[in-house]
Parts: sequence; structure tokens; C-alpha cells
Amino acid sequence: MTETQYGAVPGAFFDIHTHGFVRVAVATPTVRNADPAFNATAIQAQAREASEAGADLVVYPELCLSGYANDDLHLQAALVARTAQEIASLAEATRELGPLLLVGAIVERSGSLYNTAVAIHRGTILGVVPKTYLPNYREYYEKRWFASGAGTEGQTIALAGTSVPFGPDLLFAAENMPSFTVHVEICEDYWSPSPPSIDGALAGGTILCNLSASNITIGKSRERHLLSASQSMRCLAAYIYSAAGHGESTTDLAWDGQGGIYELGDLMAESARFSHENALVYSDIDTGRIRQERLRMPTFHDAAVQRGKPESRFRRIAFEHRPGVAVTDLKRPVRRFPFVPNDAEKLDQDCYEAFNIQVEGLITRYKATPGEMMVIGISGGLDSTHALIVAAKACDRMGVSREKILAFTMPGFATGDSTKSNAWALMRAIGVTAEEIDIRPAARQLFADMGHPFSDGEPVYDITFENVQAGLRTDYLFRLANQRGGFVIGTGDLSELALGWCTYGVGDQMSHYAVNTGVPKTLIQYLIRWCVSSGQFDPETDTVLNAILDTEISPELVPPDAAGGLQSTEEKIGPYELNDFFLFHTLRYGLPPSKVAFLAYHAWRSTSEGRWPIGFPEAKKNAYDLETIADWLEKFLFRFFQTSQFKRSALPNGPKVSAGGSLSPRGDWRAPSDGRADLWLSELREALGRKN
Repeated sequence: MTETQYGAVPGAFFDIHTHGFVRVAVATPTVRNADPAFNATAIQAQAREASEAGADLVVYPELCLSGYANDDLHLQAALVARTAQEIASLAEATRELGPLLLVGAIVERSGSLYNTAVAIHRGTILGVVPKTYLPNYREYYEKRWFASGAGTEGQTIALAGTSVPFGPDLLFAAENMPSFTVHVEICEDYWSPSPPSIDGALAGGTILCNLSASNITIGKSRERHLLSASQSMRCLAAYIYSAAGHGESTTDLAWDGQGGIYELGDLMAESARFSHENALVYSDIDTGRIRQERLRMPTFHDAAVQRGKPESRFRRIAFEHRPGVAVTDLKRPVRRFPFVPNDAEKLDQDCYEAFNIQVEGLITRYKATPGEMMVIGISGGLDSTHALIVAAKACDRMGVSREKILAFTMPGFATGDSTKSNAWALMRAIGVTAEEIDIRPAARQLFADMGHPFSDGEPVYDITFENVQAGLRTDYLFRLANQRGGFVIGTGDLSELALGWCTYGVGDQMSHYAVNTGVPKTLIQYLIRWCVSSGQFDPETDTVLNAILDTEISPELVPPDAAGGLQSTEEKIGPYELNDFFLFHTLRYGLPPSKVAFLAYHAWRSTSEGRWPIGFPEAKKNAYDLETIADWLEKFLFRFFQTSQFKRSALPNGPKVSAGGSLSPRGDWRAPSDGRADLWLSELREALGRKN
């Protein structure tokens, strides 16, 4: 239990299973060929270790109980009999352990020998899955020893003194965890053009497992990564792969013990290759994320229909999920900045794509729009800066002079000297047509016409005071576009639209084309840094860009306080790095608020863990406790679900940039403008032990 402003947070909140995570382990035991007793000892030891680590599922390599590289020894009666004996002993020895075990073993049935995966859970053999595709080419001769499991659907086998399900049509389903459903295939099965795991996934399997004895050759590791990642992505599933390692015969082949855990195309964990030790690698699979992806993709349902509804052809073998220990240490990478590229190998490519999506979107709109001018308001802040450099790059690519960009800085009652200076320095460095319009005289006239107290000298800085300034800037821009033959480029970003931190009908919500509408604040900051580091502009421009990046985010609509403190956006609505985290998991995956809080807690509770984007400034590394996370999440939920949809329903055109989603009413997000946040707030408060 943890004490916060919510009171005592229920312990269940910190348990990974509460949030739909399943801890999986890939085991690579050292084996001896044709020595089931030795191998069973190693398998038991790893099962015990995995159970103590809270694993729910352990996947072993193909034929690990007898060894794979036995050649004709597979057909020796003594080996077959001893393997069956060790299967029974293994089941009994693991009766008190928590995980579902998938063990590779030879079994004899009806005069045929099969290469199988034996599913064992708490002393019970749940079922036996035979290999369907038997390789019989190059170095493989499996048809010499084994029969294919094709055609054995619906069968049983006598094993360990009892009759158990046998066939490739088995799904192992935790009856008290609906999304913990396991399908099994063996090695060559997923090298085939039509892996059995496709039907397994379409029948409801969320965790696809492959017991493999794939020998290693140059480049084969990359092929396994490719197949495992693509199968997990295509099937909207997790894919767990375990290959044979040290101890297999090297008479003609070699083995590296590669193990990998994948989820929706992402590599979550992998084992050390060529190890001489018994190896275990873990990751927590988000079955809730998998379920949500399937719900939002009608293609998944359509594929099941096209393949004759595989669910009707599978047998669901139920087991009761009982973790061996309480599990609160989340074992999976959780990115603090899910919208921001964080892979060193892909960093430049991802930033290049993000920036150029915006540039190409603006080029197409420019060519399709009457008039030659792009009109943009420059405040010296992040959003207008990014919109301006996108426009500049668009001009360069079209061979159009940057002077076709009409950039206006429009100081108001709270405009700071530094931001105004940055605005002018940026416009000069970029080489646009730059002008300044002081909006204060027009604002004073408007205040007087309205009878606002500010017109009489009273320091009343209410919402009207702020929006008069914001609205006048937009009025000027639209009329200037009319006058000078151009269109207005919007500067508002995805984060502001999510929070409703934009004034209806003004520049951060309304424009002729909104280049930033698909880019969250954290990504805008990072793309500006990338423009500097990758040499997109000249050194003079880079100097200004760095100065803007170091400036506190503020709308500058209210004058500084007596101590000189600026109006701070993040003090009002919360840190953008947290809000973007909330937005990604809410928009992209539809996660419940309690799970978003749980993930944020694990991502942000420490500054010591290395999950910052590459090149992220040391001085900007923050940490947040659960109380802080929950407080800002409540505010995010209220703003996102209740107060700001009407602004998003009237958005101008703008390109989707991130796979995390957009808020266009014509695209990723369509919601009623008069919705309420009660459901989401209640779910969060209940999970944290707080009364509504």
C-alpha cells in the first residue's frame, strides 16, 4: 500500500496482472544429446527460477528434453521411453510452480513419432502440440524420423497415465485472465508460407510461441528477428521464440541459443547468444494492448472470416492462472517520450520522415492554393518557430524565395523582450519578409468598446483579456492574407489540441492549413533539435533555434507578476512530457486511465534509468511520483474528454505525422463535442482508492 493524496493506494494497482500484463520467459537450457534425465533437471531448475521471478509462461527450445541433434537416435526405443518417463516426472516436479511450461519433446502415438511441444501447468499435462511442417531439405531430415501433426486435429494421446489433448488445434487459455491465451508452433512452422500461428491468432491466441532448434549460420539471426517481429505485427500478437543452444551436437551444425520476445512488431527482450550457461530472459507482455489493437482493426475480424473462422476449429484448454509470487516490478521498456524517436539506428530516418511529412503537406497545399504568399504569426515560441522552419524548407524545395513567407510578430501587453528578440532574430536569419504589428492600440479600443475594466486602468487579467489579444492576432493574419494574396499557416500543435489549450477560432486552433496539427509538443522540441544537429539550416539560424528551445513555454498573454514571474503554461496544465505520455496511450491504444497511470509511474518515477531520447538535455530530466502523475492525469482526462472536443471538431486541414495518432475529426479521433469525462475519472479514482 502506498500513501498519496488519494489515501492508501490498493496493492492491486501495483500488480502487473491487474493491468493485463503477462510475464513470459524464454528459457535456453544447456542440453546433453540423448540424456532426458540430465535435460529434465535443467528444465526443472529454470522453471523454478522463472516461477520465483513471477513468470506466467516459460517457452523452451524444440526437443530440449531429449536434444534435437540426435539424428537416428530419435528412433531408439530406450530414448523414446525415457523421454515419456521424464515428461511425467517433470509434471510432478513442477506441481507447485506458477508458470505454464512449454517443453519440447518427442512422443510416440499410434505407431508414429512426433516432434512436439508439451504444455505443463501445476502438475497437469494440458496438451501436446505436434509440429506441422517438417523440414527435409539442406541439413534437415526430419521426415526420416517424425510424422507431421497435420490431420491430427481433435485427437488425444496417452501420456503419464492419462489421456490428454493432442493436435495442432490447441489453445491454452487462462480462464481467469481472458487475454492470456497461448498458441504453439514449432520451428519450421513459422518459416512456411502459411504459419499455423496465423490461424492460432485469429482463433484468439494473443501469445504465439515457437519452440525452435534452428541451427545458426551467418545472417540467420537477422532472419529470425524478421520473422518473429513480422509475425507478431501481422497477427496483432506477442511472439515468443526460443532456439536451441549450448550442448547440442556440433557434428555438422552449430547452435547459438537465440531467444526473443516480441509484441506487435517490437522487440521487447532477447537473450545473449552463444552462452554456455542456462539462460532465462523475461518480458511483460501487454495483452490488453493486443486486445485493443484487434478491436480497432476490422481487418483482423475480416481475416478470420476469410479463413473460415478458425476459432471453431480450435480446442481451448483452460487452466487457472495462479502466479507463484506477487509481481510488481514491470519488466518491459516503457518509453517516457512515446512520440519521440529513441532508436539510435533509426533516429535520423524517423526525424527526417516527421519533418518532411510536414514539409510535403505544406508544399501540396501551397501549389493547390490561389495566391503566392504564406502568412504566419511569429511569437518566438516553439510552435510558430517550427511552423516557420517547415515553411522555409518547403520554399527551398519548391525553388521559391523565402520572401514569399510573410512573417509577422505582434507584441501584446505581456510580450517579453527575449521572445520578441528571438522572433526578430529568427525571421532575419531565415530570410523571410518580416513585419511587426503592435496589437495593443486595437486591443485597448476593443476593451473600451466592451467596457472591460482594463480600459480604465484596472489590472484585470481574465480570460477575456487573454483572448482579445489572441483573437486580434488571428484577425490580422487572416485579413493580411486577404490583402496580400496568401493563406494563413496554423501553428497550434497536437498537445494543445488534446488539452484544449487553444482559443477557439484563433491561430492555435484555426488557420487555412495547420502544419503542426499532427505533432505533439515533445516531438516539436525534438525536431527543432534535430534540425540543428543535422544541419538543416545555417549556423546563425541554429543559434536562434537553440535560444528558443531554452525559453520557458508561455502564452505571454498576462504580464509578469511583481517578482517578474512569467505566465507559465505547464504550471497551469501540467508538464507537456507527462501530457504527451497520457495522450499517446489514451489516443493510440485506448488504455484505461489506471493503466496509463501505472505505465507513467514506471516510466517517470526515476531519472536514473536510461530511457531518455538520444541527445536529451541533462538539465531537463525530471521525475514524478504517483501522486503528481495522478493529479495531472485527472486534469488531462477532464480536458481531453469533456472540455475541448468542440475545438477539435472544427479543425482545419493538416497532415498526420506520428503513428501515435492525430486528433482530426476526419481521421483518427471522432468523438461527441458534448461528452463527459466521468467514466474515465471514476475508473482512475477507484483504482487509486479515492472516492469520487
